Amino acid sequence: MFEGTIDFIRKQYDTQDFLPLHEPVFFGNEKKYLNECIDSTFVSSVGKFVDRFEEMVAAYTGARYAVATVNGTAALHIALKLVGTDEESEVITQPLTFIATCNAISYCNATPVFVDVDRDTMGLSPESLRSFLETQTVQKDGICCNRTTGKKITAVVPMHTFGHPCRIDEIAALCNTYNIALVEDAAESLGSYYKGRHTGTFGRFGAFSFNGNKTITTGGGGMIVTDDEALAKHAKHITTTAKIPHPYEYIHDEIGYNYRLPNLNAALGCAQMETLDAILGNKRELAGKYRDFFEKEAIDFVSEAEEAKVNYWLNAVVLKDRELRDLFLKETNDNGVMTRPIWRLMNKLDMFKRCQSTDLSNALWLEDRVVNIPSGVILGSGE
Repeated sequence: MFEGTIDFIRKQYDTQDFLPLHEPVFFGNEKKYLNECIDSTFVSSVGKFVDRFEEMVAAYTGARYAVATVNGTAALHIALKLVGTDEESEVITQPLTFIATCNAISYCNATPVFVDVDRDTMGLSPESLRSFLETQTVQKDGICCNRTTGKKITAVVPMHTFGHPCRIDEIAALCNTYNIALVEDAAESLGSYYKGRHTGTFGRFGAFSFNGNKTITTGGGGMIVTDDEALAKHAKHITTTAKIPHPYEYIHDEIGYNYRLPNLNAALGCAQMETLDAILGNKRELAGKYRDFFEKEAIDFVSEAEEAKVNYWLNAVVLKDRELRDLFLKETNDNGVMTRPIWRLMNKLDMFKRCQSTDLSNALWLEDRVVNIPSGVILGSGE
């Protein structure tokens, strides 16, 4: 049934070999910088490439400060910890997300609360959030508390799904009204903007990922961004084992984490940042071709919403129903074209099925229909 789709996707990559969903590309200074790093012998968490990578990401996103971490989950964990999330806390987030979002909440011994997403952005719905806050919370001495559990709500964590910005300005306004910290899970959205502003910069913190399958990669890596100087310094301190600087003494002043990004990985990140604009241009070109093709096939291709500019990290289509989705997945994968369904909803997983949820109709609808298709950079088309 989907032979034409399979042929079209293969044609874009000019290959009959197995076609992965998204693989990294290295066509810049990666080998040069890695060799420099090795020659310097500074391959661990201290070195010039770590500092430079932080500066590059801060400058690119427009954040004042950036702190490099070993992965995006670690970045989100530290951000949540620094806004006061603990075992007496709840964090509002979306059920349609990668497990790392809820894992980071759990690392703080806090409990997720799930509100619905919007169908067009696949990200946290401001209307669902507003409804929950109006009906299920109360202010106690300037702290937002859950009426049912009595626990404080320390943060709202929206996720910019596949690089598509959610309506983050509306979410930020609600967080301000209800005295809740906004922490953006921007893991998938480097290079995405909403109303001219980069994702990850609307809240107290933003957390990015540079895993091997992301738009750019450091092998494994993440980044915390913030405009708050004190919070940035604290983040850097506790991600470096909370060691007090000293020429030779080892003194630590609080519980810390061995979360700093190694210089070796940062060297790769610096080279990748230098090619980011070319990568994004390539991916937008591919997305445009997909959009035109699937329109003719009467299949909905997920395009950027109004006032958003999307990095098109992972392209996605929306099938008519779950049965057609499953047929699409089987035929493409059986023919060596990797596709995957969107994630199982977090509230359906054993660890989180007892968590409080709003009506999740949109998330359930998307879970039954959304499929990711190959989205990697096509080398030879201008890179």
